[in-house]
Amino acid sequence: MPITRLGTDANPNMASAVVHNGILTTMGVIDVTKDANLEQQAQNILDKIDALLKEGGTDKSKLLTANIWLKDIGRDFAPFNTVWQKWILPDNKPIRACVEANLAFPQLLVEIQVTAAVE
Repeated sequence: MPITRLGTDANPNMASAVVHNGILTTMGVIDVTKDANLEQQAQNILDKIDALLKEGGTDKSKLLTANIWLKDIGRDFAPFNTVWQKWILPDNKPIRACVEANLAFPQLLVEIQVTAAVE
């Protein structure tokens, strides 16, 4: 089975997404927009995920999993869910894990990684 790596020119350390055996897996997608709040970062990340899914030949209706890392889960869990619930398709919800993490850069409030079926 061939492995397709997307966005390898965008980052020297990783691909943006990998497609193999009918599954697309994204990197942990972040948003480094200066002074963006949690809701803005989350929406910008979800827009990037939509673009990666499209580039890989799929869309959010085929999501399988989502991993979400929040800088401050006590403060940001509810506001994140508000953005997430507007984005996710009610009849095509993936399984999901959401945890608190010390993210790679001080301005990061959220990071999201997904997998999706590619048909």
